[in-house]
Amino acid sequence: QVQLVESGGGLVQPGGSLRLSCAASRSIVTIRDLGWYRQAPGKERDLVARISSTGITNYADSVKGRFTISRHNANNSVSLQMNSLKPEDTAVYYCTAILAYTSYRYWGQGTQVTVSS
Repeated sequence: QVQLVESGGGLVQPGGSLRLSCAASRSIVTIRDLGWYRQAPGKERDLVARISSTGITNYADSVKGRFTISRHNANNSVSLQMNSLKPEDTAVYYCTAILAYTSYRYWGQGTQVTVSS
């Protein structure tokens, strides 16, 4: 099992930046897939970005070139740097993890990101 705790959400103006962090309760060396999803009101939960244990990344088309996902093995965390934020980025952002040799996806509790002037 793994517990995930997100932090770093908040209110930011359009064009601004935020950095989300997600702390894992175990070594992320044992986690083969880490990612961020988001869910806006009335919409489905969608993938934002993911990173494999070897550092391979995937991004939603809507965030390519603006968001960067990173793994931090030293402190067992994953971050999402979000730049050039737009109102349509407003959502609850969830950290996810899939352990090695498994297919079950663990979820954090979510952190709210609001982009508004």
